[in-house]
Amino acid sequence: MADARIVEAKVIVTCPARNFVTLKVMTADGLYGIGDGTLNGRELAVAAYLRDHVVPCLIGRDSERIEDTWQYLYRGAYWRRGPVTMASISAVDVALWDLKAKRAQVPLYQLLGGRCRESVRVYAHANGHSVEDLIESVAKHIELGYKAIRVQAAVPGVADAYGVPHGTKTYEPADGDLPREETWSTPKYLHFMPKLMDVVRAKFGFEVALLHDSHHRLTPIEAAALGKSLEEYQLFWLEDLTPAENQDGFRMIRQHTTTPLAVGEVFNSVFDCQRLIAEQWIDYIRAAVTHAGGITHLRRIASFADLYGVRTGCHGATDLSPVCMGAALHFDLSIPNFGIQEHMPHAALTNEVFPHAYSYSGGTMVPGEAPGHGVDIDEALAAKFPYKRAYLPVCRLEDGTLHSW
Repeated sequence: MADARIVEAKVIVTCPARNFVTLKVMTADGLYGIGDGTLNGRELAVAAYLRDHVVPCLIGRDSERIEDTWQYLYRGAYWRRGPVTMASISAVDVALWDLKAKRAQVPLYQLLGGRCRESVRVYAHANGHSVEDLIESVAKHIELGYKAIRVQAAVPGVADAYGVPHGTKTYEPADGDLPREETWSTPKYLHFMPKLMDVVRAKFGFEVALLHDSHHRLTPIEAAALGKSLEEYQLFWLEDLTPAENQDGFRMIRQHTTTPLAVGEVFNSVFDCQRLIAEQWIDYIRAAVTHAGGITHLRRIASFADLYGVRTGCHGATDLSPVCMGAALHFDLSIPNFGIQEHMPHAALTNEVFPHAYSYSGGTMVPGEAPGHGVDIDEALAAKFPYKRAYLPVCRLEDGTLHSW
């Protein structure tokens, strides 16, 4: 009988194009599993929590007891939840699921109940410094086969806009050795958005699904006004309209618009979205494998959401490693209330460090049939790219008031 005791666990921090935190868990029978613990702009906090507080507790534990280990790290910590704790638990959880599927010699989705669909619908990011640039970006993504596209464009008269890169580089918000300060105007944004969507729909029609991210920058009444003003353009969703610490804020938005609403990429437990789901104030929950307690807890969130007709739309930007994407695709394939998966392709260098079995084709992705979640890490190559401090920006209104970024 295989010896599934954990004998070693190491934390690997690497920066192939951006920073990632990876946990590698090894067992007495020679197998290993890996999990993603990346927390954008706070990577070393998770690395320290894992190395100093979690890894010592893993040695000697039975890697097969995934649920028990999850409860041990969550209930046993006393100081529960929070992004650092939950990203750390996620890293362990995904590594243990990877191990369990490798030991069974099956792709992970088979242990999660098998396929609910043949492939996973994904959406891409299109952006531009002008409306013309955005139109060109949308057209390029349609040529690549995407049938769902998030659209973000610079707002006239506003120095910075979320989702739009600086210069000609690929968009990566964590780009400063110290936080870069951006300037924002909500009135100009609200005035511009219907005009933008009108141009995009006029150019591409209604065959392509359009999404848009407000990135927590609106009050509930402002968000309600935006949703109402965009109803005729039939968006797939409006994302992160307002900070969701006050879940009741979404009650007002829901009362004023039928535009589908998505939120949750910063959530780390079911308690962050309990009322949002139960009151049916949202349509899509965007919690991520890496930030919401791993596959074990994200399945709980999805099962709870399914009771109320809420579907998933997991965060999948480049601030999560290919390990998270691999795990997310197995999760997406296996749940009944899957909605859509964000797909922001990683840099070529990132893909070299994290070889993977998943693939993209024609607007969908599949996780592949490799045992486990199908993503590995090249430790020798990873060691060549040391951590580089990188902060997310902060945001100020035009009068200098600090605002939600």
